[in-house]
Amino acid sequence: MSKRRVVVTGIGALTPIGNNAEEYWNGLITGKNGAGPITKFDTSSFNTHFACELKNFDPLVYIDKKEIRRMDPFTHYSLATAAMALEDSKLDLSKIELERAGVVYGSGIGGMVTWEEEHTAYLNGGAKRISPFFVPKMIPDIAAGQISIRYGLKGPNYATVSACATSSHAIADAFILIQRGSADIMFSGGAEAAITPMSIGGFNSARALSTWNDRFMEASRPFDKDRNGFVMGEGSGTVVLEELEHALKRGAHIYGEVMGVGLTADAYHVTAPPPGGEGAVRSMKECLRDGGIDKSQVDYINAHGTSTELNDMNETQAIKTVFGEHAYKLAVSSTKSMTGHLLGAAGAIETIATVLALQNSIIPPTINHDTPGEGLDLNYTPKVAVKREINYAISNTFGFGGHNASLLFKKFVG
Repeated sequence: MSKRRVVVTGIGALTPIGNNAEEYWNGLITGKNGAGPITKFDTSSFNTHFACELKNFDPLVYIDKKEIRRMDPFTHYSLATAAMALEDSKLDLSKIELERAGVVYGSGIGGMVTWEEEHTAYLNGGAKRISPFFVPKMIPDIAAGQISIRYGLKGPNYATVSACATSSHAIADAFILIQRGSADIMFSGGAEAAITPMSIGGFNSARALSTWNDRFMEASRPFDKDRNGFVMGEGSGTVVLEELEHALKRGAHIYGEVMGVGLTADAYHVTAPPPGGEGAVRSMKECLRDGGIDKSQVDYINAHGTSTELNDMNETQAIKTVFGEHAYKLAVSSTKSMTGHLLGAAGAIETIATVLALQNSIIPPTINHDTPGEGLDLNYTPKVAVKREINYAISNTFGFGGHNASLLFKKFVG
């Protein structure tokens, strides 16, 4: 039996460089920088004083005031981008089988804001001060649940949690569910709201964050010799995935086709990738095998590209291992240079960047890439966007715990 084909028919993005997909894309291709001083709390006692925060986001545009108080910010973000993606898809929910429409949606950390607020309430006033909404605000699966409830989507509904690979795993699962016939339409992606004292403090203690407080606009610099850690970001991305014939019947706009997924484990270390990016090698090889294409057909890789020493080196080595001489013909870029690292939401907004790159034949740049680090000799699209025909593209995400996900997309020609 032939596999059912799956396409992207709706997108919604809430990022540090744009509060909708159009603003986000314009920010990417113009090299907009989302970094700035942290405004959410006093950072004077922290090693890092900056992040890529959302700007001027108003949840009241998407959520009732009473409901806002019963949700963590990561759920605000997810509902906002789900609403954007639904509108963009032009789906008429009254005309589809809601039992065959579902949600797979993730968050790497979940309700960190709520957790910290409620723990403070407990310390100050005891157990009776803990809100009855604490648990349903905090649990990482609640974004998937809230999207399902809001739109009456009764098909598969669950969350993925795999650190930085979270929303790529969500999109992979949604793709597989449609491909195997368990659903026709899936809302998928991820949200993260982790610019909090405990989160920044924890990543500082792990020496993962950049501490360029006097040069924060230059701090996210993937593949550059002076990289010294990632920059925290926040936001959300949602895509509507749809079975091809279902989409064609209703005349949907198609951004691109999902061709294959590669999901692997490093089985090596809690935070460090294995030498040579062995797990990443297998995830990229598997997504090519699953998509049924040759490595020479890939034109662009939206890299995980975190601006950390080990990730950038190991991802580069993995690309060289998989693609051989073709690695030097590829365009590679890290959009984290502009958005920062959205942790569990990274794969979702980077999927959107990848399909928009396919559709528009433009490679977003890696800003702040001044001097390649030793052994980092691929075409990382430094500084400015490049016009280039793209037929196939891969989005890579790799998470703490050794979770690897590579998604393969194809330009759709109707």
